Amino acid sequence: MSITMTHNAKSAAEDRTQPLANFKLAAGVTLAVLALMVFWRIFQQVYAWSAGLDSTEPAFDVAWMTLLKVELSVIPLLWVVTWAYLWFTRDRNLGALKPREELRRYFNLVLFIFIYALCVWFATSFFAEQDASWHQVVVRDTSFTPSHIVLFYGTMPLYVLFGVGSFLYAMTRLPKFATQISIPFVLAVVGPFLILPNLGYNEWGHAFFLMEEVFSYPLHWGFVVMGWSVLALGGLLIQIAMHMLEVIGRLSQEDEVSVATQR
Repeated sequence: MSITMTHNAKSAAEDRTQPLANFKLAAGVTLAVLALMVFWRIFQQVYAWSAGLDSTEPAFDVAWMTLLKVELSVIPLLWVVTWAYLWFTRDRNLGALKPREELRRYFNLVLFIFIYALCVWFATSFFAEQDASWHQVVVRDTSFTPSHIVLFYGTMPLYVLFGVGSFLYAMTRLPKFATQISIPFVLAVVGPFLILPNLGYNEWGHAFFLMEEVFSYPLHWGFVVMGWSVLALGGLLIQIAMHMLEVIGRLSQEDEVSVATQR
C-alpha cells in the first residue's frame, strides 16, 4: 500500500514538472509562418513588376507559375500529413484523461488557434488589401496574378491547414469537444474555408465584368461574410476559458486529495 502511494506521489510530482504547453513547437511553427509570409512578400517585391505584368511572357511562367505549382503541391500535402497525424494519434480513452493533462491540451489548443488567427490576419488584411491595390493599378490578363498566387493559393490554404487542424486537435484530444460540436468553432473554421470555393465565382465575375477593384460589388460579398465569421473565435475562446476553469477546479480537488493521502 505504501509503495503504491509513493509511486503515485512520485508520478504526480513528475507530472507537475512538465510544461503547461508545447511552447517550443508553437514558437517554431510561428516563426516558420512569419518567415513564409516574409518570403512571399519579398518574392512579390522582386518579381511582380519584372515578371508579373504579362502572363504570356516566359518570365511569368518561370517565376509565378513555378511558385503556384509549388504551393499547390506542398500545402495540400501538409493538409493530408497533418490532419492524418492528428486523427490516427487521437486519444482513444478520453474518459481516463487526467485534469492536468487536459489542461495542457487546452493550452496547446489555444496556441494552435493563435497560429491559425495569425495566418488569417496575414491573408485577409495584409495580402487581401494588397490584392485590391494591385488590381486597381494593373489590369489582369489572367486569374493567376502575382497577388492572387500568394493570396488565394498560398496564405488561404495555409490558414485552412491550421484551422481544420485545430478543430481536429480539439475533437480528438479534449472530452468537451469530442462529445459536443462547438458552434463558434465551426463558424470560425468553416467560414474562412468557404472563401476558397468562392474564388471560382470571383474569378468568373472578373472575367466577364470590369470591376477593378470596387469591393462593395456583390461579387465580393462572400469574402466579407465568410471572412467576418472568423470573429466567432471570440466566442470560442470564452468556451475554452470556461472549460479550463472547470478543469482547474477538478485539478485543485485532486491536489487536495493527494496532499491529504500523503499525510
